[in-house]
Amino acid sequence: MTVLHSTVLLSDDRITSIPAIESGEPLVDLFTRDVLTTGRQFARESVADRLAVADTFLPVGIRLHVVEGLRPIESQQAIWDAYRAELERLHPSISDDDAHVLASRFVSPIEVAPHVAGAAVDLTLIGAHGPLDLGTPIDATPEQSSGACFFAATNLSREARTNRSLLADVLSAAGLVNYPTEWWHWSYGDRYWAFLENHPTALYGPVDVFGVVR
Repeated sequence: MTVLHSTVLLSDDRITSIPAIESGEPLVDLFTRDVLTTGRQFARESVADRLAVADTFLPVGIRLHVVEGLRPIESQQAIWDAYRAELERLHPSISDDDAHVLASRFVSPIEVAPHVAGAAVDLTLIGAHGPLDLGTPIDATPEQSSGACFFAATNLSREARTNRSLLADVLSAAGLVNYPTEWWHWSYGDRYWAFLENHPTALYGPVDVFGVVR
């Protein structure tokens, strides 16, 4: 059961205790910000604007490519349940508390999930000949990738490490933060952002695609 012991996980009390004070900021279609996406993807306006800025920081011929932004609460719960069940199959004697913590390396607990607030995106880099090598596919679990999904993993090629550094440079410069167990997951305005940036509250709570706060 591999866990980055120095990593604060989304299940940590330091994250779950941060209140989310809904700002009422609207969702926007990332297409309107000229951000490349798989299908139609939505995020809060400030997230979308920061992605557009980050995209301009990349070298010519390389673009951000967002695979997923806003995620319905029902989808988040289904992903959590499926991964938690997988962990319980792999570790039959695991306690409920340990399963909860271990699952939060890869899926956020529903009550603090950044995707359901429109605060997070899963993304990669794409060039003239397709996706760049970032070490693993998006959504590769720690078990599937032998931990290579962790941003700071050492079992990567030099090319993948360089591309991850480029991704981090442009997104961090635009004000987004990474969840370090998933190189592809970046957010702004959620509880994890508030924790890392020393803000007392998160800016966004759960919202649906019509912009209705849930």
